[in-house]
Amino acid sequence: GDGADEWLRGLVFTGLPWVVTGYSQVESPLAGYAPMLGVYGVSLMTASSGGMLAWLFLELRAPARRTRQVAAIATGLVALWAGGALLRSVNWTHPTGAPLMVSLLQGNIPQEIKFDESNLDRTLDTYRRMVMQSGARLIVLPETAIPELRRDIPASLTAALQAHARSNGGDVIIGAFEREDGKDYNSVFSLGVSPSQSYRKNHLVPFGEFIPLRPLLGWLINDVLNIPMGDLSRGGAHQPLMHVAGQKVAMDICYEDLFGEEIIRYLPEATLLVNVTNDAWYGHSFAAIQHDQMAQMRALESGRMMLRATNTGVTSVIDRDGTVVGRLPQHRQGTLTAAVQGYAGSTPYVRGGNALVLCLAAIMLVFAWLTHKRSARPAS
Repeated sequence: GDGADEWLRGLVFTGLPWVVTGYSQVESPLAGYAPMLGVYGVSLMTASSGGMLAWLFLELRAPARRTRQVAAIATGLVALWAGGALLRSVNWTHPTGAPLMVSLLQGNIPQEIKFDESNLDRTLDTYRRMVMQSGARLIVLPETAIPELRRDIPASLTAALQAHARSNGGDVIIGAFEREDGKDYNSVFSLGVSPSQSYRKNHLVPFGEFIPLRPLLGWLINDVLNIPMGDLSRGGAHQPLMHVAGQKVAMDICYEDLFGEEIIRYLPEATLLVNVTNDAWYGHSFAAIQHDQMAQMRALESGRMMLRATNTGVTSVIDRDGTVVGRLPQHRQGTLTAAVQGYAGSTPYVRGGNALVLCLAAIMLVFAWLTHKRSARPAS
């Protein structure tokens, strides 16, 4: 089935499940299946709907129309969509704690100058000013908002950001690089009323962040493509949640939010999902919008709000039902401030991951094979 094929695409060569079919239904009744089956399950339901429509069309055009067959197919199609609509009304998770104000910063630093040392002071001043203008309890900067090692960030800046976060009664999350034992990491770290914590990106982009077959291909990154910080280390698959601003935050960096089966590792303990990214690489293409749509699916699967702080867009606040409740215009500097609610509890997908949709796809394949075998048997 379509879901099983896409599941394999999410695994091979560390996986790149971009624009999976199920994302096209993130705002349709079929999205009701996401908290149960995940995005691959929504893909399976989408493919099944297409198959039933095609079957219905062929039956209606057949010279000897089989009324019972037509009725059965139409009933199955209506039931599939009605089931999704009913599931959309189910609240799989429940609020925990009081709402809090968050600010998501979109610095809009052009990619061509982001890693230019001569523009570093401008970048630091931009984010200093934006943080100081926010009174939110949780302030989130984008991925590598400060494009240098954490240890090299001016102490005066970190002291100012920490003092401001404490005056707000909360914390600020900052994207930067970290170095430990000779290894570099794409990280975020927190400053504020909570003890300083960090999260290091684990699912790295091949060639962009790590070098497969390094002895053979290292020269490609270092000498030809000249990608800054193109040989990073993995942060670890089971890092602690970030306890900030009274919330238990499951962080993910850049395209880590494409992998629903990895996000649920932090659930049901996490109360909020936070993604930081820099989609400036994509320019003015549709990719950043597609990335935001995929984050909507993560909210649906987990029953949690998803907060996205990006460099050039799409910066957004997504509710637990996948609805975008706030979004900044792309390629403009701005701050998105919104009231956010933490949630507790588990969706079926949080408990079972992709196991259910893979079992369902296997059953459908066996059924299709048996049906084909029976229809191909010569009449006696």
